[in-house]
Amino acid sequence: MHSTSDRTCKVDFESDRRNILKQILSLGVGAGYAAHASGSLASGFHASDVKAAIRRDETTARLGGMGHGYQMSWGAQDRQYVAVNGGTGWAEKPKSLYYSRLWTIDGNLQNATFSDVSNYPDLNEISRSGQLPRYVGGGLLAVRGRIYHFLSTLDRAKDRPRHWTGCKLIYSDDGGRTWHNQDGTSPVHWEDWEEQSRDRLAFFNEPDGCFSLLSILQMGRDYSANRDGYIYAYGVNGNIDGRMNELVMFRVKVDKILDRHAYEFFAGSAGDGTPRWIKDIAARAVVHSFPRGWINRTNLMPGDLVVEAWLPSVVFNEPLGLYMMASAGIGCAPDGTEFGKPSYLGFWVSTTPWGPWRQIHEDTAWMPGGDREARAYLPRISPKWISADGKSFGFVWSDIKGIREFARDETLFTAALEKAATAEERNMVSLDFLRRYMPGLTFNVQRVDLVVS
Repeated sequence: MHSTSDRTCKVDFESDRRNILKQILSLGVGAGYAAHASGSLASGFHASDVKAAIRRDETTARLGGMGHGYQMSWGAQDRQYVAVNGGTGWAEKPKSLYYSRLWTIDGNLQNATFSDVSNYPDLNEISRSGQLPRYVGGGLLAVRGRIYHFLSTLDRAKDRPRHWTGCKLIYSDDGGRTWHNQDGTSPVHWEDWEEQSRDRLAFFNEPDGCFSLLSILQMGRDYSANRDGYIYAYGVNGNIDGRMNELVMFRVKVDKILDRHAYEFFAGSAGDGTPRWIKDIAARAVVHSFPRGWINRTNLMPGDLVVEAWLPSVVFNEPLGLYMMASAGIGCAPDGTEFGKPSYLGFWVSTTPWGPWRQIHEDTAWMPGGDREARAYLPRISPKWISADGKSFGFVWSDIKGIREFARDETLFTAALEKAATAEERNMVSLDFLRRYMPGLTFNVQRVDLVVS
């Protein structure tokens, strides 16, 4: 299934990290879910009992790899799948930067091993060089033995930050050995500009660009904690402030996910909280609004994009029967460029996938370890690394600290690229600069504790 013999790398923690991981283990993170939760609140527990979430910086560790995104899903074989964007993942001898690549994580924090899903369709700087559309890994779900992966794509704008404009859906029935397009054909075909359409992509040129960035609710191993037979997915409502900070969602029956016409969009709730679901995407309603002011409107470097602000990670906490959400906005400089200051981070909880969402934690300057230069973003809750009592969980992010220094020294990068004679050499230049300027562009993890009364 996986080329684990030469692509699996055991995490080699520094000696001063080992004691930290022992602390994590003593609190049960990674112990798995309690059995047979019903999808409702645990007996005797109320959502209001969760008072706060505390990030335990003293437990922070870097588990290697290079990239960001890190959307995760817990598969039937008790391994997590993780999508890695804009990096090399855990490849021992990387030859290229990948726009998206799928890996697996076996074990828990103290013995994590990472393996490349070797037959995942190529999406790298060599195979997709030039002016071809790029596809970036997004919503990921392992359910009933199948893996689904939504991949986001961008427009070609040059006079403003590039906008997210669509989502392609691919899937595998055999653990990643074979991959199919949404219509069942194989191998996967990456549509060129003139081929992109609503017939070929799950979402394309929707109102305001909604649902071009997706995240899927995670509900236990192989989605086994789900009881109503629906998959729930969340998207940002557009590409600009006032839209991208709005959360929208859809649901679809598990056996209908490949049928775009079966999707139902959240259209608001009745007075008793009952959700209304409709087929008309134009009549969608906002399910939650994040703070404004955390989305870049210009770019550090020409031709760059609107950073994936406010794309949430939503996980069902089975022991407590509670839904948890983590999301972050991008700290912008006064000129509107990205990562000019630390990001915004929040945690929310709800008794249903559609809210209402109650905030239990806020960082208006998210600085892991107190590092004022940190530029952490894209927070993720591990769907597997939740303690047996539900009161602690593993929390993952990437840190693009150093990106502004890289932008200021872009002429050095450009000069190095010009000296490279082949695509492979250009990729090695990119890798060298990423390692030099952004060492935090890796799989960072720490424990988060819920304060429960």
